[in-house]
Amino acid sequence: MKRIATTLLVAGLMATPMLALPPAAHAGVDIGIGVSIGIPPPALPVYAQPVIPGPGYIWTPGYWAWDPGYGGYYWVPGTWVMPPQIGLLWTPGWWGWSDGFYRWHGGYWGSRVGFYGGVNYGYGYFGSGYVGGYWRGRDFYYNRAVNNVNVTNIRNVYVNRTVINNVNVNRVSYNGGRGGISAQPSAQQRAWANQRRIQPTSMQTQQRDTAMRNPAQRFKANQGRPAVFATQRAGSFSGPHAVRTPSPSNNRMIAAPQRARPTTAAPNRGMVQAPRNRAQTPRPADQSFRQERTAQSQERGYVQAPRERPQQMRQPSQSFRQERAAPPRNESRQPAARGGERGKGQPDNKKHDNGPGH
Repeated sequence: MKRIATTLLVAGLMATPMLALPPAAHAGVDIGIGVSIGIPPPALPVYAQPVIPGPGYIWTPGYWAWDPGYGGYYWVPGTWVMPPQIGLLWTPGWWGWSDGFYRWHGGYWGSRVGFYGGVNYGYGYFGSGYVGGYWRGRDFYYNRAVNNVNVTNIRNVYVNRTVINNVNVNRVSYNGGRGGISAQPSAQQRAWANQRRIQPTSMQTQQRDTAMRNPAQRFKANQGRPAVFATQRAGSFSGPHAVRTPSPSNNRMIAAPQRARPTTAAPNRGMVQAPRNRAQTPRPADQSFRQERTAQSQERGYVQAPRERPQQMRQPSQSFRQERAAPPRNESRQPAARGGERGKGQPDNKKHDNGPGH
């Protein structure tokens, strides 16, 4: 009995320190594992979207992730990826303020797009839901108003520019806290939170790991302008379609719709105004140009308006006819001799006519 009691006492003393120790702090780096940080994530950069590589791909926006190895944020470029199953949509991850920390809520695949903090990631992810396309059977249809789609390779397209109206435009990348977005999930989004979730694909994980290993993607090094903003394919940071640090003049397509509304260039089909507005804008310039040309033509004596041409050309034609008609009058006045010659010729003709009568 004494041996048994001694054994139990020693075992209890050995277990007591283990129970008293707190669990080791762990900052998970997986997309689906929450990370709590005391520093807010940087503002979202403005970048162009690469053209879609082919049908069936779905756009997954870029985001700021945390690297516990060096203790800072780094940019994971947005990219086109194939969903794990037909009919699934991507819900982006988001940072949210909770209990004094900024916590990462990982993205996931599901039949519905859930709540992602109200963050405006652009290109269809404007803070609530996804307006960049939809599934119809086994085919995905793309909204060309917010996606960079080559219609030569992809025919399942449509245009709906009303989705960029009434969008709360900002570059804030987190929800809650000081300066954060105050959006809250709706009842429907709360219900969708209970749907079956599928973790990011291996290509998405490769995209994140490649960005984490690249020092140029770290915020401390780039100050919000990473070396690569977006890629056409996951993991391909050096490909020809990778969007690197562009100059402002080369930003044909941008994440924030308010930056693209005043743009009227044709390549900005992701964020441009409706065609009616573009057709109306050149009219005042054409009218002023015509008025200026008309004023110049009046000073130089030229005629510009098509309707005025026949009316003004009639006057020169009348004077031209008068000038053409004038020479016969001068000829009749000039030579009386011609008249004499004609008069002399008449008796000859009469004599010639009268000759056969004899």
